[in-house]
Amino acid sequence: MDLHHNMEFKLSGNFLPNISNSDKLKIVEISDKSIVIQMNNSKRRGVFPKDSFHYWINRKSLIAIQEDEKKTS
Repeated sequence: MDLHHNMEFKLSGNFLPNISNSDKLKIVEISDKSIVIQMNNSKRRGVFPKDSFHYWINRKSLIAIQEDEKKTS
């Protein structure tokens, strides 16, 4: 999956790093090795190594919100 800035994800119940009890997160910055995210119920940001972030996507813990889904919600 190609990740990009402002991409949003729904969180499933098995996303262990969800200490703010959020239901969504957004990518705010991407570098060669890491992803910076913003949880929707927190003013703080989190940083994940790219491999770790892809791990959570592959486990279906992070589910990409498609652009057309965003428009209807």
